[in-house]
Amino acid sequence: MGYSVGQVAGFAGVTVRTLHHYDEIGLLAPGERSHAGHRRYGDADLDRLQQILFYRELGFPLDEVAALLDDPDADPRAHLRRQHDLLTARIEKLQKMAAAVEHAMEARTMGINLTPEEKFEVFGDKDPEEHAEEAERRWGGTETYAESQRRAARYTKDDWKRMQAEVASWGERYDALMEAGERPDGERAMDMAEEHRQHITRWFYTCTYEIHRGLGDMYVADERFKAFYDSMRPGLAEHLRGAIAANAGRHPEEA
Repeated sequence: MGYSVGQVAGFAGVTVRTLHHYDEIGLLAPGERSHAGHRRYGDADLDRLQQILFYRELGFPLDEVAALLDDPDADPRAHLRRQHDLLTARIEKLQKMAAAVEHAMEARTMGINLTPEEKFEVFGDKDPEEHAEEAERRWGGTETYAESQRRAARYTKDDWKRMQAEVASWGERYDALMEAGERPDGERAMDMAEEHRQHITRWFYTCTYEIHRGLGDMYVADERFKAFYDSMRPGLAEHLRGAIAANAGRHPEEA
């Protein structure tokens, strides 16, 4: 006799109303009816529902889902291959987003328990809260964000000054390295990238080689970070990304 609409809703994690709607628009008509006229779903109906939910999860509108599933020339295996490819691409995209969300906490580097006068003294005309507010909206709630905040909340004006001095020194040395024609995969460039990674770990959160790779990509993709690094020397953001990747390649067991 197949499965009732309530049972199928429970299996699939959808509402009974959703199944009724799919029936009404012809997307998923149950293969059987009980003597009382109640919907009964068979195994083929469940297979189709699974396909529908896959495509819906991938963002396809219902009319496109219907067109795909009702294509007389479509091979069921082709649907699975298409879904596998789409899901794989989505997973890769989400993994990159997760890396940025979880680990790109450099946007929360300024902050924090300083008076307005002290912030101006430390950061000049830069507004440390500009990135901090956005970081909280985008990444608040992650453990890395929490760790970065915990550390930053303890820093004094002198701590921020030491940090800024480290950044300035690193930038001057990286500028000289590029002036000398060092390639991103050169020893000196990789050593500078490693120093950059350790700076993040020391001041904000544990920055693994994998995380560092994601940051390198962000320094080029995000205009604000690109502008920051390129202000040290034009092209530095792109060069640094290459050095970060090359440095991570020296540590494949940890990257």
